[in-house]
Parts: sequence; structure tokens; C-alpha cells
Amino acid sequence: MTRGWDVLLIGGASGVGKSSIAYPLARDHGIPVLEVDDIVCALKAVTTPAEQPELFFWDTHPAPHKLSIPAIVAQGRALSAALQPALEAVIGNHLETDMPVVIEGDFILPVVATLDAYAGVPAAGRVGGLFVLEDDPDQIAANYRSREPAAGDQAKRAAVSVAWDAWLRAETARLGVPTVNARPWADAVVRAAQS
Repeated sequence: MTRGWDVLLIGGASGVGKSSIAYPLARDHGIPVLEVDDIVCALKAVTTPAEQPELFFWDTHPAPHKLSIPAIVAQGRALSAALQPALEAVIGNHLETDMPVVIEGDFILPVVATLDAYAGVPAAGRVGGLFVLEDDPDQIAANYRSREPAAGDQAKRAAVSVAWDAWLRAETARLGVPTVNARPWADAVVRAAQS
């Protein structure tokens, strides 16, 4: 299988199956996967809520579970925007060092896959983007229950993912960033590789 990118960004809403596509794709190419959650953890270790309030929002908000679904989606977009400079620096480093990588996570904005340069390093067609789509809240809730059996009711969390998915569908269409439907799972990796 040929690879038309050096850095592949795999985004999508939480619980849609990004990891189930990212890891097999990376394995097929013999390259590592970097999870955006790891970047968040690293940044939180070296900054403070005062310096980066979006990174710490869920740790500092008095009742985040009471927020409306649109408010949670807006917060997700704000966190994604706050992460973008760090993500661009990581992408630029991988381009500069010729170290291919798949970067996977909830907080990747589609626009990040369309930039001409990353931390001053020209993209030169070496960065690809792929967003995994799933708009069935029951399926997303089932995905959560499968990986986190003790987490309890996942209806609101799944509804947030569906709302985030709707925004991603519009944004990827506007920007011309490739997408792939999460299901059917049996051929999702093959379809992703062909996107």
C-alpha cells in the first residue's frame, strides 16, 4: 500500500472509531501513532489554568456536566483552537526530521490539514487529513460502553459527539478535507486508506 503523506491527521468526534482506523493504518505503513491526548497531557504538565484556560476547562469548571450540548461543542472547538499551535509545531517537527507519523484525536480541526506550512516548515503536499464520521448516537454510546464498561449512561456524551460530527461534516465539506464513514467496520481501514 503506497503512502501519499508523511503526516496523516485522523480526526473525528469522540467515540466514533478513530483509533480503530489509525492504528491499523499506521501498522500497515510501519510508523507510529501519536494521540492528541498525549499532547494535551504534556501541555498541562508545563502550564497553568491561568496561562491556558481552555486546556484546563474540564478540571476547573464547577459543573461541566450541566453545560448544554452546544456549549460543550463550543468548548471543544475552543480547546482545539488552543491546541492548534502545539499541533502545528509537532507536525512541523515530523516534516523537518522526515519522521512519518499518524496523529489521531478528537481535537484536530479540519483546517489544520489544509495549511501551507507548519511552524515554518512547508507542507509541500506531505500532510494529509482524514475525518472519521458517525452520526448514530446509539452506536456511539455502544462504542463508549464497549471500551469503558463502568462509565454508566453515555447518552449525553454520545449526543455531544453527534453534534461535533455534524459540525465536522460541514467543515470538512467546506475545506475539501477527506472523510470516511466509521461503518461498516469490516472495511473501514481499507476505505480510509483509499480516501
